[in-house]
Formats: sequence, structure tokens, C-alpha cells
Amino acid sequence: MNVQIHSLTGPNCITLEDGQIVYETILPELKAGNRVELDFKGVKLFASPFFNAAIGQLYRDFSSDELNRLLDMRGLTANGEIVLRKVGENAKVYYSSAKAKSVIESVVDSQESEDSR
Repeated sequence: MNVQIHSLTGPNCITLEDGQIVYETILPELKAGNRVELDFKGVKLFASPFFNAAIGQLYRDFSSDELNRLLDMRGLTANGEIVLRKVGENAKVYYSSAKAKSVIESVVDSQESEDSR
């Protein structure tokens, strides 16, 4: 399966909502064991919320080895590669350790409480 990201998001891969669309598009294929190519040609701007939704949550159901085997990325800018790499590192930690997940959720909850004041 080849997914043209620009056709789903336009030139910006920023929002969680856009990332969720990509996730929901590719998840059935990955679960079936099919290779998926994400083509980022024409995309200029990247942000971690997009990659958290599109790729990060895949680490809940797949190992790094499985994702390396099944998922191929093309056309990322240097900045896109940096953001994706960081999101992947964070997702691996988050989904691999219940303690890490608990600590991260606690920090996020605390930050949200401060922001709502």
C-alpha cells in the first residue's frame, strides 16, 4: 500500500487529527502484515502531534522490528526525519514501560492543571 500523505493532509503535517487519519488508514494493512509506504512528497511542515497520532501509537501494537519491516517512509524533509525520530524514541519508552507511562501521564496531567488556571 502506498499512501500519499500530501493528499490526506496538504503541505502541513501538524495536527493530531490529521495524524489520526493516517493511523486509521494504515493500521488495517499493518495488522494484516502488509507493507505500507508513506510518501511525504510535497509536505513541508511537520510537528510532533501529527507523528504521535500517525506513528507513535503504532508502538502500542507493534514492535520496533515489526514497524521497521512493514513501514517505509519516503520524501521526509530533514526536519521531518528529526521530529519522527524523536516521536519514535518517546513512543518506545511510553509503550514499553508501565512505570514510564504512569510518570509521563502524571506530568501531562499536572501541566494541564496548571494551564487551566
